[in-house]
Amino acid sequence: METITATEIVTLCGQVGTILLENGAETARVENTVEYVGRAANLPVVCHATMTGIFVSSEKDAATRIFKVRVGDFNLQKVDDINTLSRQFYRHEISFKKLKKEVQLVDHESRDFSWLVKCIGAGLVSMPPMLLFKATWGDLFLAFFVGIIGYLISQFVAHHNKTPYIPVALGSLAISFIANVLGDVGIAHDANYIIISALMPLVPGVPMTNSLREIIERNTISGLVRATDAIMSGISIGSGVIVGQILMRAIWGG
Repeated sequence: METITATEIVTLCGQVGTILLENGAETARVENTVEYVGRAANLPVVCHATMTGIFVSSEKDAATRIFKVRVGDFNLQKVDDINTLSRQFYRHEISFKKLKKEVQLVDHESRDFSWLVKCIGAGLVSMPPMLLFKATWGDLFLAFFVGIIGYLISQFVAHHNKTPYIPVALGSLAISFIANVLGDVGIAHDANYIIISALMPLVPGVPMTNSLREIIERNTISGLVRATDAIMSGISIGSGVIVGQILMRAIWGG
């Protein structure tokens, strides 16, 4: 039987929590999963998670670790992978050594979709609001392509500029400019509908959802931090739309 020290268990629990928090899990899920893994390893642990750090401590001895968290892009697939591994470990389907190895693999894995799939996804996400607006078929397909353009621009800027909120601002600026030009030349029936729909791929859905869940669960600090991030993204998107309209009027006239 493998010998596992308290420090090893606490360290692995902290790594599990860090991966979860960095990839979009809410703090309540992080704390529950970390403590879940500790109990499965026969070492009850206490976990406290914030948006900037995770504190894991053993209830049996003085083994305590603090893990710094850097929240950036979300990858919900990693959250699902970690949850699956924790359940397998709790059911004794995998050993502690196997769990540790798999957690490391998930942490260093850079899984991503192809650009073709991303573009198609961005376009499809941009179409449903047009159905609510009962827009024309022409505007529906225009929203598909304008949404793709805005998404690609935001991703390109994010790749070359690490400043937060700038990528979504420039993506929304491009969407606003293109949609208004299409409306002015008579190709689009309603530019405003296209703008609203094409912005959907840029909307911070995960931070907005998690902020509400955090506040409902009385994790006020984490909820306010996530809400502030979502609000700042929304302000950036709105500012980009306004600047795009002003720029279009200045260049195109009218």
